[in-house]
Amino acid sequence: MCSSNTDEHVVLLTGGTSGIGRIAATELAEHGATVGVVGRERSRGESLAAESSTLPGEIRFHRADLATQSAVRSLATEIRETYDQLDALVHNAGLSVSERTETADGVERTLAVNHLAPYLLTHELLDVVLASAPARIVTTGSETHRRASIDFEDLQFERDYDALQAYSRSKLALIAFTLELADRVPEGVTANSFHPGFVPSTNLFRDVALTTRLAVRIAGIVPGIGTSERVGGRRLVRLATEPEFGDRTGVYVTGDGAVQPSDEATDPEIRTRLWRRSADLVGVDPAWP
Repeated sequence: MCSSNTDEHVVLLTGGTSGIGRIAATELAEHGATVGVVGRERSRGESLAAESSTLPGEIRFHRADLATQSAVRSLATEIRETYDQLDALVHNAGLSVSERTETADGVERTLAVNHLAPYLLTHELLDVVLASAPARIVTTGSETHRRASIDFEDLQFERDYDALQAYSRSKLALIAFTLELADRVPEGVTANSFHPGFVPSTNLFRDVALTTRLAVRIAGIVPGIGTSERVGGRRLVRLATEPEFGDRTGVYVTGDGAVQPSDEATDPEIRTRLWRRSADLVGVDPAWP
């Protein structure tokens, strides 16, 4: 549970209309925060915003499809026009798709949404976050990153696409980005990542094959395997608000607390190379911030 006073805090939360994001958005608003929730489905977002009308804080919905870079940039413009500060920027949106598809930008969809969208949105809003210091940047990682590696010769799985491998690699990239960001941003802004647990009820697997969705559901009813949306959501809130993470940066957190991520996630050479490749894919100067 959020024990910190978040009155007057502004939190931007992607993937906030369902699953752990919806739980987190509601809990933040219950404690007085203004929460800008980003999602694809207008009906879900507007319903969530309406439900927050009796809470001490407020939930505002911002519609965006984070698969396209133009939409990410448009979202950043909208956020700048709406909020004067960002006390926390939380990248929670994610997906997994059964067949390889490319976005309008020619990027494999899983990598685009799970890694490049957070990279680009952070780039576009970092000055607002810096001006709001002390502030936090939080990303939703996954323990599946440990089964992945970064193949710079085939980063986007143009050969032998595998949905789980694509998802795992995207989460490895996101965690590596978060750790690199932590080393680059000035003091006063922290960047941390967390594993919410295996949450079978989430919409994460909405675009995968039926057999995969069924397997996820079955795994979810096996005692000791699944994590509830509420538990996952509270882990997110913890990183975004709790004093214990106010001055800790470059940390990867699971249900067991701060743990060491995979060797590739912490490898300085891989992180730097990935940062530059990501900058190239979204068309920004790799020298930022």
